[in-house]
Amino acid sequence: MDIIYLLLPVALIIVVIIIAVFFWAVKSDQFEDLEGPAHRILMDDDSKPVDTSTEDSKD
Repeated sequence: MDIIYLLLPVALIIVVIIIAVFFWAVKSDQFEDLEGPAHRILMDDDSKPVDTSTEDSKD
């Protein structure tokens, strides 16, 4: 029964820390764009870059 006197305050402190971290993440726009990174991975441009230099103009 004595362990409850230790575990309850520790659990409440952990809950307060988790809530504070969650509100910090929301305030700093960590959840602003949840789908953008997933779409960038799927829609990756695998084509070769176009070479704009011409070898004839080197002369």
